Amino acid sequence: MDRHGGKILSDQLVKLGVKRVFSVPGESFLAALDGLYDSGVANIVCRQEGGAAMMAEAYGKMTGTPGVCFVTRGPGATNASAGIHIAMQDSTPMVLFVGQIDNRHTDRETFQEVDYKAVFGGLAKWVAQVNDTDRLPEYIGRAFRVAMSGRPGPVVLALPENMLSAHADVPDIKIPEVISRPLPDTTAEMILHELAQSERPLVVVGGPHWSAQAQADLHAFAEHQKVPIAAGFRRQDYMDNRHANYVGDLNVGINPKLAARVRDADTLILLGTRFGDIETQGYTLVDPADPGKRIVHVHADPDELGRVYTPDLAINATAPAVLSQLANAEHAGEWASWTAAARADYDDWLTLQESPGALKQEVVINWLSDNLPEDAILTNGAGNYAAWLHRYFVYKQHGTQLAPTSGSMGYGFPAAISASVAHPDRTVVCLAGDGCFQMTCNEMSTAVQHGAKPIVVVMNNGRYGTIRMHQEKTYPGRVSGTALVNPDFAAFARAYGGHGELVTRSEDFPAAFARAQAAGTVAVIECQVDEEALATGATLSAVRDAALKG
Repeated sequence: MDRHGGKILSDQLVKLGVKRVFSVPGESFLAALDGLYDSGVANIVCRQEGGAAMMAEAYGKMTGTPGVCFVTRGPGATNASAGIHIAMQDSTPMVLFVGQIDNRHTDRETFQEVDYKAVFGGLAKWVAQVNDTDRLPEYIGRAFRVAMSGRPGPVVLALPENMLSAHADVPDIKIPEVISRPLPDTTAEMILHELAQSERPLVVVGGPHWSAQAQADLHAFAEHQKVPIAAGFRRQDYMDNRHANYVGDLNVGINPKLAARVRDADTLILLGTRFGDIETQGYTLVDPADPGKRIVHVHADPDELGRVYTPDLAINATAPAVLSQLANAEHAGEWASWTAAARADYDDWLTLQESPGALKQEVVINWLSDNLPEDAILTNGAGNYAAWLHRYFVYKQHGTQLAPTSGSMGYGFPAAISASVAHPDRTVVCLAGDGCFQMTCNEMSTAVQHGAKPIVVVMNNGRYGTIRMHQEKTYPGRVSGTALVNPDFAAFARAYGGHGELVTRSEDFPAAFARAQAAGTVAVIECQVDEEALATGATLSAVRDAALKG
C-alpha cells in the first residue's frame, strides 16, 4: 500500500500498541501530524517541548513501555533534551521523534538545522536519522527494541520533512517476541550463599522493570529471610513503607542512621539499582576502590555490572526475575534483630521535626500520607521541599511515585498531567516548590485542554531553596541569585479555569485540599512557607551560624 511517511509512521505506532503521544507541533513534521489525524492515537498537545518530553517520560515510567514524544527541529529538540536526560538517568523507555530539515540541504546551516547525533549522542541510548521513507518501519522497530532492551532508556529519531512527505510501498513490521534465556535454577541459591555468610546484610532495590508482582515477591523474600530492605533514590514505592522490613530510602537528605548502616553492612544485595552517587552520598558510604564488604549486584544491563563497584557475584537479569526465585527460597540465616533495629531507626525518622512558621510542611505531608487513597500518585521535581515529601510520606503501593532520579526541576507538574490523563480515576498530587513549578507551569493550559485534574501543592518560600542552602553553607549571608519574585499561584490556576487558593496555616490545609478535590479540575494550593524552614532538620539561621562559626 502506497502511503506517505507520516502515515507509515502512525500506522507503525498503532501496530506497536501506542495509545498516546505527547507533542508540540512544528512544520517539520506536518506529515506525521496528518498521519496521526485518524490513527486513533491520542495526541496530547503541550505548550513547551520540555514539558512534552517529561510527560512522555512519566508515561514510560508508569507503563514500562516507551513514552512517545514529537517535537520540531532546532529549538524544539533542544528544549526536549531535559526529558531525554531524565529518561536516561531514570532508565525509562522513551522514543523522541524530531522533525528535521529537508535532508537535501544538510550542512548548509539551514534554518534550525541541528546535528542530532552530536547533540543527543551522550544523552540517549541511540540516535539516528531516517533518510529513506521505505526504511521507516525498520528504524521505528529498532527504536522501540533499543528503548526497551537491557537497561531501558531514550531513543531519538530525526525525521527529515521531505522523507516524511514522500510516499513508499512498504509493509509494517512488528517487534518480535524475545525469548530470554531462563535464569539458572541455582540463582537464588548463589545469592543466599553470599547472604548466609553475612551478619549485617542490607538489600537495596531500584532501577527499572518493577511491577506489583515484583513488590509482592520482594515482600515475601524480606519476610522469609528477615532482611532489611532500603529503597534507592526516588524508588520508595517499590515496597510498602509500612512493611516491617522496610528501613528507608537512600536519598539526598538520608537518615544518618541508615547511612551508617550502609557503611556498616558486611553484605549488600543490590537488586536492579545502579547504586549511584546519590545512594552512596557521593561514593563516600562505600568506596568503589575498596568497598570493604561483599556485594551481590543484579542488573538487566551487563554493562552496569562492575561499572563502578566490582561485585563478588554479578547476575545479568532483571530484579523482578530474580525476586520470583528469591520469594520462596529456603531460609538462609538469622537477621531479625539487625532488621528490627534498622526499622526502629526508620520509625524514629518519621517522627515529625517541627519547622518554623504557621505553615509546616511536615504537617502537610503527614496529613497527605494519612489521608490520600493508597493508590494516589504523587509527583515532584527537585528542590528542598521534596525532602519533606521523601521523609514523611509513607508509600503503600507500586506505581504511586513519579519523581526524577536525575534531579530535574520542573518535572512534577508535567508528570502529574501525564498521570492524570492516564489514570483519570485516581487522585494525582504534585508537590512543587515555587521555583520548580514555574519552570513548567505553562503546561496548566495543557492540563485544562486535555481534562487532567492533578492537585498541585506549591511550597512557596520565595527562593531557590536548595541552592540557598548550599549558598549559606559555603558563603553565609551573601545571598546572590537565589531570591524569587513570585505570582499569585492561586490566581494563576483560576486564570486557566482551575481551582486555586492560598493556605497560610497547617490546620487550614485539609479543608483546602477537600475543596480542591471537589472542584474536579486542575487545582493549585499555594502554601506560604516561612523562609527559615530550610531543610527537614535545619533552619536557615542555624545553617548560616554554623558556617560562620566553622
